[in-house]
Amino acid sequence: MKAVVQRVLRASLSVDGKLISSVGNGLVVFLGIKAGDEEQLCDKFAFKVARLRIFEDENGKMNRSVLDVKGEVLLVSQFTLYGDCSHGNRPSFSGAEEPVRAKFLYEKCAEKLRGQGLTVKLGVFGADMKIEQLNDGPVSIIMDF
Repeated sequence: MKAVVQRVLRASLSVDGKLISSVGNGLVVFLGIKAGDEEQLCDKFAFKVARLRIFEDENGKMNRSVLDVKGEVLLVSQFTLYGDCSHGNRPSFSGAEEPVRAKFLYEKCAEKLRGQGLTVKLGVFGADMKIEQLNDGPVSIIMDF
């Protein structure tokens, strides 16, 4: 499991020109599920994302979490995080989990984030999504689980 966590002031996600989800201050989390990932990784993922201290405190130090700032999370499934470009120029996605299992784990991760007390909005699994976001910082963290 791999995540790219980005601090945002706002973000929105659309499919076929229709707004699906939007968040204000918080995080956009792009989540890739690797072939063979186990369900218990969702607990570790949610715990870590909820407590990741990448929001500034009163002294301008990254010392607050999305929980601390009462931020929202837009969770987006992104199998392309497991694109392998080591051979040639066209990525291979054979390291990504198959869609049925990946969707299950994606939804489980969302459930676990909500269990941490977060407001979580979702993308549409497998859809061609258009995402607009106003990054804050920018701050982007890559996390492997």
